[in-house]
Amino acid sequence: MAEVSGAEFFKCFGDKTRFEIVKLLLDGNSYVEIIASKLSLTPATVCFHLKKLEACGLVTTERQQFYIIYKLNKELLQKPLISWFEASDVLQDDKYEKGVLLAFFKYGKLISIPVQLKKREIVLREILKDFEQGREYSEKEVNEIILKYHSDYCYIRREMIGLKMLSRNDGIYKKIIKS
Repeated sequence: MAEVSGAEFFKCFGDKTRFEIVKLLLDGNSYVEIIASKLSLTPATVCFHLKKLEACGLVTTERQQFYIIYKLNKELLQKPLISWFEASDVLQDDKYEKGVLLAFFKYGKLISIPVQLKKREIVLREILKDFEQGREYSEKEVNEIILKYHSDYCYIRREMIGLKMLSRNDGIYKKIIKS
């Protein structure tokens, strides 16, 4: 199952019918026809809401003979409330970073250097992945690595030093460990 954001998870409970279905499934596994009769809904309506609950990971399915049995994912309900907000932030950050990388890199080359600092840091961290931890580099080696991405290696090298991604000591460069 794909990771679900806190917003998607709580959106599942934004509908009274889905909330009622979850309450029913807390009592035990069930199938569409029983849920529909207990809630006085049509099977089509119940199917619609079960698919929404399944998409956010609250419900899983299992086939038993002629029926599809719906089970509540109780693990998800027991997850601490605060963790939904923390996970959501991480997912949002990942999504943002991927968007920045897609916007500024084409075919492995940096097409332009971002003006905005946050975006520039993301782009520089991507280039920094080519540097080995603990290894010492000459200025020429640093320039060659950066040239694979962009022609303005001087500016990118200075930015990496200024943002404490690389250290420079007597013409020797090292990748700085971020804690």
